[in-house]
Amino acid sequence: MSDLTYAQSIITGLLQGVTELFPVSSLGHSVLVPAMIGGSWKHLVTESATSTSEQSPYLAFIVALHVATAVALLIFFRSDWARIIRALVHTVRTRTVTTADERLAWLIIIATVPVGLAGLALEHTFRTLFAKPLAAALFLTLNGVILLAGESLRRRSEARARQTQDVPTIPLAVRGQTRTRVTQDVPTVPVAVRGQTMAPASRPVAHHAAPSHGGLVVAEHRTLDRLAYQEAGVIGLFQTLALFAGISRSGITMVGGLLRGLDHEDAARFSFLLATPVILAAGLLKLPTLAGDAGSHIHGQVIVGMLVAGTAAYLSLRFLTRYFQTRTLTPFAVYCLVAGGLATLRFTIGS
Repeated sequence: MSDLTYAQSIITGLLQGVTELFPVSSLGHSVLVPAMIGGSWKHLVTESATSTSEQSPYLAFIVALHVATAVALLIFFRSDWARIIRALVHTVRTRTVTTADERLAWLIIIATVPVGLAGLALEHTFRTLFAKPLAAALFLTLNGVILLAGESLRRRSEARARQTQDVPTIPLAVRGQTRTRVTQDVPTVPVAVRGQTMAPASRPVAHHAAPSHGGLVVAEHRTLDRLAYQEAGVIGLFQTLALFAGISRSGITMVGGLLRGLDHEDAARFSFLLATPVILAAGLLKLPTLAGDAGSHIHGQVIVGMLVAGTAAYLSLRFLTRYFQTRTLTPFAVYCLVAGGLATLRFTIGS
């Protein structure tokens, strides 16, 4: 078992910091890139996907990078988390949910439970079975398909909604008289302003419910405080797919948000907020392995890698929060399809 080099720690830290938040799967890239490079990098993949991988220096290093990414998330969204934590404490004390921040706190908790339980029960099994180059390549390709499908379903739903809105007024015959169909008043919809949710004072935020119509996709535009708790639970279930190397946590949760009516900016924000406790808890749970044999002789590399990963994650957040104000997941879907397809060919032919 060879030690991690400083070059490997810098490149892997940069890769982790970027791909953890971009919807392209950090776990998939942490498997595929070393396998593609080969040579002294190849052992990094094989060590982390074996039954004894809990003692792998590379796995311990990846865990440290996750902690650095979570710290970057906390710093970037520090004002949001300060409000959310205060709101959670208040709602626990009063046993009521009356504000947007209080509702958001419970949405995050509910969405975190499924992936937390699945991670504790299945993370080791999924890593040893699927954290292999060919499997990661296939799942990265599938990730591209999921992103494209989410965007396509959202566009079709919006198109149908526009067609419905454009239907002209239809005269109705009532006992020989003609009257015009009167449309119902449209309720005031909360709006998102610079990442904060503002709700009309006349209506408590906590009583917003999911749309009455069923279906996978919600056509109307909604804000975070209008998500139903069961919808947050479903989005949390989506997160569990990220246990497969190649499926992006941020990508799959964004697709879940888009299908339930969030715009790209709110879907990205909710995805990043959901990722914070999951990544931090998973990292802190396994961080003690660095104090054992797995972390021997690589403490310097770990520190350098964490600094690189944390910086890259923070800069990625600055870019992505602006990007999703006006752009979509489509470019990332195309990248995953191309990169995943080429990697699949590479490891199919090479096997």
